Amino acid sequence: MEIYLAFNPKNLVNPINQGSDKKSEIPSEIISFASLQKFMTITNSDFKLDVTSEIGNLRTLLIHSPDNGLGKVVPSKAQDWLFEDIVHLDTMRKNEYDYYVKLLMYFLDPAKIKGKLKQIDAKENKRAFYKPDDKDFHASNKVVEIQTLLADILVEADIRRKLVAAVCAIESCNYRLQLKLIDTEPVELAKIFISGSLTEHEMIFAPIPNLIFSRDIGIAINNHMLLNKPAKKARARETLLVRYIFFNHPLFAAYRDYILEIPETVQHFLRPGEDNDEKTTLEGGDVMMVSPDHLIIGCSERTSVSGANEAIKLLFANDVVKKVTIVKIPHKRDYMHIDTIFTQVKRNMWVLLRSLAIAGSPVESNEPAAYFADKKNKDKPEVVQFVKGKKPKTFDCIEDLLSDVSENDLQSKEQTKFIYSGNNTFPFDAREQWTDSCNLLALKEGVVLGYDRNDKTVEAFKKQGFDVIKVKDLLNKFENDELDPQTMKDTLILMPSSELSRARGGFHCMSMPLLRDKIV
Repeated sequence: MEIYLAFNPKNLVNPINQGSDKKSEIPSEIISFASLQKFMTITNSDFKLDVTSEIGNLRTLLIHSPDNGLGKVVPSKAQDWLFEDIVHLDTMRKNEYDYYVKLLMYFLDPAKIKGKLKQIDAKENKRAFYKPDDKDFHASNKVVEIQTLLADILVEADIRRKLVAAVCAIESCNYRLQLKLIDTEPVELAKIFISGSLTEHEMIFAPIPNLIFSRDIGIAINNHMLLNKPAKKARARETLLVRYIFFNHPLFAAYRDYILEIPETVQHFLRPGEDNDEKTTLEGGDVMMVSPDHLIIGCSERTSVSGANEAIKLLFANDVVKKVTIVKIPHKRDYMHIDTIFTQVKRNMWVLLRSLAIAGSPVESNEPAAYFADKKNKDKPEVVQFVKGKKPKTFDCIEDLLSDVSENDLQSKEQTKFIYSGNNTFPFDAREQWTDSCNLLALKEGVVLGYDRNDKTVEAFKKQGFDVIKVKDLLNKFENDELDPQTMKDTLILMPSSELSRARGGFHCMSMPLLRDKIV
């Protein structure tokens, strides 16, 4: 276990120049981290926050590896905690998520893993490389673990007291437990906050199993960070923890003035009921940074029109982007966020669920019932684009919007192509969308991660000329110098998914990009 000493990061970092232009480049040398090295697990003097697309080479991201809390989700509370099913934790870790971490390391931080694969996975090492509380944890500053950042800020006594009080307030803990938590060692306290367990057999509050979906807690938009407002109470604690991390960890010190929090609507406390349509909510799975000046926000089961409205006002007021497009989709569990319906593969290519993405043809019928049917299809998505200072513009369908992004925002010279969930074959289109066939993470343009179970969608990728490879085989090729991550093109990497898919989220959900190369 590492030894932590008390320090105050506020006295050790220099705030960003208050008079500077927020759209200007932020120099990474603003902060001196040298004095923090022996205190912090995660440090990076070259850290930058800059995401201008969904497909630029991924350089830094925030993740959370499955923790013990996932293994304590019980059937009677699974849906309250936003899980479709209970999972087998060891299988999820060893046979699935660990491969994700290894793959990210080869692409983003190869010095941590290249030539060490056998040693890392040796049985006697008991997965130490993957455990944030172990002395042999990878502690990458490119593949950044949320739990480690949390432990880092809990070193500072004042932050620890404030965060313990805040957590205990929302979890209704008694005062003696609050005092006990304040005196708990930072690494252990971070585990307790996330897992909900004081010891292996003593749970003091609910776990937050959705923390593995790091995309939902915030989204990097250029050099700003937009923090979420979750729709469900089950995500309140993770939102609180992440706010403390972004505002207090020295890694983000230069960007504190660039963190955006969506305010509640005026007199929200007078709002009747708790209907999501009335609440101001926004989750990161409904936000896509598709070009430097263009953001897409989905209105879904989890993101309200009010939330999107407040986000647009905030983004335009701070000159973060010039254009925001709202994609309103059916409020159904099938379509939790817009990234369960479409994600980007290349500048001229997207994967998506065709049944929701195309414009519907008018239905002609001589049946008497047709004259009494609702003329408006309630399941038809609505697409409205807002440009600062101009009148809104509408699109007939999602495909038209994505084609416009590719051809006008990203200046693609090629015709926009679409890869359809389940190869657009019933019933596989709906089945595979449910298991995140459309929820892919681009490590670089044309190199994406998806689940191995979506066979028909894999066929659709092959038809578009993509190589398809299983992650285990790919890692061996990297280790044996048979393939170079940096030269790979047009590849779908298949990830094992028997347990991860039960959680209803793909790799787009399980990533919060903090830095991507600009696409040219």
